[in-house]
Amino acid sequence: MDYKATLNLPKTDFPMKANLPQREPEMLARWEQERLYERIQEQGKNSKRPLFVLHDGPPYANGRIHIGHALNKILKDIIIKSKTMAGFHVPYVPGWDCHGLPIEHQVMKELGDKKKDLDAPAIRKLCRDYAEKY
Repeated sequence: MDYKATLNLPKTDFPMKANLPQREPEMLARWEQERLYERIQEQGKNSKRPLFVLHDGPPYANGRIHIGHALNKILKDIIIKSKTMAGFHVPYVPGWDCHGLPIEHQVMKELGDKKKDLDAPAIRKLCRDYAEKY
């Protein structure tokens, strides 16, 4: 006996599996084509919605990336999207670390006593190499 026929299950058009790895590229393409983000930002600018700005810090260029970095970005993304859905105008403004001091500090620490034998251009080259390593 087929017991499935004896169950009172809801009828739905939703697929039983989301198949997100297959469906995500087409969703992203549609959002790009519709300029969804740009339209949301235009609506926010031209309305009386309250402004919410999440001050995002700089990316991490001075060490190996780890799961904490991903968690940080995911949580900020959730906040931005939930505030947008709650009726706020939420422009995403990423932070940027352009001064390079954390990188220079790490390079100088690794050089130790050898740093006094190097000139500024050599240290800058080591800093660039260090930043590009990650």
